[in-house]
Parts: sequence; structure tokens; C-alpha cells
Amino acid sequence: MNIKDKVILITGGAGGLGAAMAKSLCKLGAVVYLLDLDEEKGLAVQEELRKDGGKAYFIKMDLTSEKSWQETVDMICKKEYKIDVLVNNAGINIRKPVEEMTIEEWNKMMLVNTGSVFLGCKYVIPVMKKQQNGSIINTSSVCGLIGHKYTSEAYTATKGAVTLFTKSIASRYAQFGIRCNSIHPSTVMTPLVEEMLKDPEKAKERIGEVPLGRLAVADDISNAVIYLASDEASFINGVSLPVDGGVTCC
Repeated sequence: MNIKDKVILITGGAGGLGAAMAKSLCKLGAVVYLLDLDEEKGLAVQEELRKDGGKAYFIKMDLTSEKSWQETVDMICKKEYKIDVLVNNAGINIRKPVEEMTIEEWNKMMLVNTGSVFLGCKYVIPVMKKQQNGSIINTSSVCGLIGHKYTSEAYTATKGAVTLFTKSIASRYAQFGIRCNSIHPSTVMTPLVEEMLKDPEKAKERIGEVPLGRLAVADDISNAVIYLASDEASFINGVSLPVDGGVTCC
């Protein structure tokens, strides 16, 4: 996939899926900016990627702040003169059912999971319009396509919003050469999930719902991002791409 020398911004890049995406993109020659509030983890990921020869830069920022987005995009443009790809990957999950969740918790999830995506698009789109080119990739979830009884209703609501926001951006800004797509992972094998799966009932629930009979790993998600960021996906726009082993087809 052709992503060499593309300037790629990843929100939530200091850990988890964001760091995994950054590693895969750097290996293919992309210039990667890790945007995150966690400075300690972000600098550690930056150092790890640079040791492997990657072009990686951490920027500490509040992803829910207009000022922070404006300053960060301006700074990157002054250095790189372009932004090729934005990966809106940051997100949180307060794991409470609707009858236990407070309105403050609901609002916090909306602010992080949808507000950061809104602001990322708001400040990157003008750059991409001038270039007449760009790719925006929003990390949604299978919960952005279906209801999921093991997941909080608030999380599902935020990811559903990201799904349709993606299509709205895709339809309005395609005329400027900007593509916008979303990816929809099912449960991904992480250290936290590995701990959860020590409970036999939880393991039966999560693995049992996947027709392929296994959980996703980080590379499964990263590979989807690589494709959507690449020149080979130049005619892919407004797509909601499940990376779920078949969960959403059942």
C-alpha cells in the first residue's frame, strides 16, 4: 500500500490501538503525529518508533479543545506543509448500563467520542480543501452499526453518531478530493481484554459471537487503516468498514 511520506495524524496515539496503528504506518514510511493528552506514554511510543527508524512525533494536546486543535494543526502545517490523513481514534467507554449512568458521564462520553472527531474534522478539512486531497478515517465500532448487549448504551450512541457523521463528511467534502470512512472493530485482544477473558463466561460471550471464532488483534485494525489511508483506496468514500470477523452479519 502506498503511504510513504504521507503525513498522518492519529488521535489517541499514545497507547492501545492508536500506538499499534502508528507502528504499522511508520513501517511503511509514513510521517506520523501522535496526538494525545498522556505525555509519558506518548513520548515512550515516539521513542520506540524512532528506534525502529520511524518518523514519529508526539504532541500533547486536549482533543476536546478548539484552541488545542487549531494550534496543533497550524504547527504541523508550518512544519510539513500538508496533512494527508487524519485518524480519529481517541475514545473512552464508561461501562455502565443506562439506568446507572449519570448525565455527566453521558456528556463526557459524547464530548470525547464525538466531540474530538468533530474538532479533528473541523480543523483538518480546510487544509485538505486547499490540497484538494485527503483521507479521514474515524474509528467507530461494531456498536456503531448494531445494538450490543455487552456494551453500554452510551458508548453505542456515540459510535452510531460517528458512523453517520462520517457519511455526512464524505458526501459534502468529496468534491474537494477528501475521502471520509469509518472502521468498525469488534472486541480487540488487548491486555485488558485478556484479563477479562480469564472469566470463562466472558470468554464464551465475546469469542462465541464471532463467526471466525477468534477476537481481533491490533494488526487486523491497523491493516484496515493502512488501506483506507493509501492511494489504493482512492475511490473508497463514505464506507462503514466492519473489522469484526463477521459479528455484524449475524
